[in-house]
Amino acid sequence: MPESVNEFRPVGIAVLTVSDTRTLATDKSGRLLVERLTAAGHRLAGQEIVTDDRYQIRAAVSRWIADAAVEAVVVTGGTGVTGRDITPEAVRILFDREIEGFGEMFRHVSYEEIGMATIQSRAVAGIANGTLIFALPGSTGACATAWDRILASQLDIRTRPCNFVTLLPRVLET
Repeated sequence: MPESVNEFRPVGIAVLTVSDTRTLATDKSGRLLVERLTAAGHRLAGQEIVTDDRYQIRAAVSRWIADAAVEAVVVTGGTGVTGRDITPEAVRILFDREIEGFGEMFRHVSYEEIGMATIQSRAVAGIANGTLIFALPGSTGACATAWDRILASQLDIRTRPCNFVTLLPRVLET
């Protein structure tokens, strides 16, 4: 990790799993994200599972973006290309600003692990009401890749030359 000038600051992160079949007991991807974020020193601000229904997804994410204690939401599942994969459409409408580079970078680092199959991922990210939102594929491997290769550093204020945590106080500027 690049040299740091800031002290670590925990981020309040909520985890939403989108699945028609998973429960808290069987949700390996959600569990992996919770383990990774708490091991990194962040605070679990909420965890929920909803079905592949755009309105349930939007309702859960909307509750969290209205909650000042939630600074980031990580959604896992529903970013593929099948008929039930509607997470990008469900969350994009909530974005005040999309972070296009996240999806591009996720597919780039994912390509190194799974090759051309990464083209099937529609991972997206954005900011809504000052809250970061990241939508990841539902596979445990994809969640590990996203956390380990992108989110861990971008949600750590010590990462230089820049990170999302440093920018959070400014995203609502007018």
